[in-house]
Amino acid sequence: MIHKRLWAGWLLTLVCCIAVIAAQQQPPQDVPDAPSASKPAEQLPSAPPPIQRPATPTEKAPADNPAPPRNAPAPEAPAPTPEAPKTTPEPSTPPAEAAPESSTPGLVGESRNDLFKIVTNVNFVLVPVTVKDYDGRLVAGLLPKDFTVLEDGKKQSLKFFTSDPFPLSAAVILDLGMPDVAVQKVNKTFAALQGAFSQFDQVAFYTYSYTVTQITDFAAVNQKLAEALNQAKSYQGSNNGPPVTSGPLASGPSVNGHPIDSPVQPVVTPPKQSRVLNDAMLKAALELSKQDKTRRKIIIIISDGREFGSKAGYKDVMKVLLSNNIIVYGVGVEGAALPGYGKLQRLTHLPRYGYSDILPKYANATGGEVFNELSSSDIELAYAAGTVEARNQYTLGYTTRLTPSSTYRQIEIRVHRLGVKVYAKDGYYPLPPGR
Repeated sequence: MIHKRLWAGWLLTLVCCIAVIAAQQQPPQDVPDAPSASKPAEQLPSAPPPIQRPATPTEKAPADNPAPPRNAPAPEAPAPTPEAPKTTPEPSTPPAEAAPESSTPGLVGESRNDLFKIVTNVNFVLVPVTVKDYDGRLVAGLLPKDFTVLEDGKKQSLKFFTSDPFPLSAAVILDLGMPDVAVQKVNKTFAALQGAFSQFDQVAFYTYSYTVTQITDFAAVNQKLAEALNQAKSYQGSNNGPPVTSGPLASGPSVNGHPIDSPVQPVVTPPKQSRVLNDAMLKAALELSKQDKTRRKIIIIISDGREFGSKAGYKDVMKVLLSNNIIVYGVGVEGAALPGYGKLQRLTHLPRYGYSDILPKYANATGGEVFNELSSSDIELAYAAGTVEARNQYTLGYTTRLTPSSTYRQIEIRVHRLGVKVYAKDGYYPLPPGR
């Protein structure tokens, strides 16, 4: 009997414990059940419909089923269902990160690079200008307002102006067709010639007589140039004495006035003295045209100015010089250094000896100068004067209003300062687009 009561007490206690546990796990009756895959949540009748808003690219469109109430607990993971197609329209304005390049002109893509492009079909003209007083001294301190540029008589607006020095690309040409006494005088000045250039300059060396020879390529002033100039000290000029056309030295041995070797009296023709100055200038100018455009390009020619026998004409050479902004400086020696010699040669014009006024023509047309010197010391000073003048010119720039063409265009530079002399090129030939 006692055992039965004990078992009944244990059984009652067990039932009470189970009831308490079940009561704790049961959810409140006023909260709806969480939605599941088999039984979706019921929509509250008093809840307003959700407000529709456009979907962003990072959000998905709402599904067809309504959203659960806000006070519902977090739903369990539902079974995968096919995603509903988008029904909301695309936004009218895309976000900033998705905007195409053309939507912000001048700031993105190639539009920004266009700000730094140089249009090649516009003729931009550079004019180096030297200004001296009547004593031959360089005039410094001029401003853009002191200059007026005329092209074919029309005033141009300056777009560029500087008085900063430029590194040089120089072609030095030596005339070996001069008398040997003149060549030997020049040979003594080569040390000063090298010293006239700086470490930032480029120099090439040429010689000519009846043909043109390039001794060195364009390179910095270094040991190679020194060796070439040192070797040039052994160069000799020509014997330009008058040809022998009569007398005992004009023919071979003879007996009673008759030649021993031939019964026919030989006809002696004086040799023509070829001095291909134009060809030398053209070769140097073509090589200079290949050098860096940021350098001042000059030709220093050491000659007596005679020209005869060249294949190239004066106009052909001038077109290359003016198209590439090359300035010619002449060092006139021997006869060219004599006062009035050039004028005398133009008046008399000795046959087979060419003309001697070609150097001033080149220099005046390109904005350079001719230094006529007799002694070796004066020749050395001429080297320094030419390089200093070329390196420290004023540089004016303007955009021509004319359309690109190959027609020669005349330039006039006026300086609003009394007592000065202006050296600048007389004109130019436009380069084709892309050069």
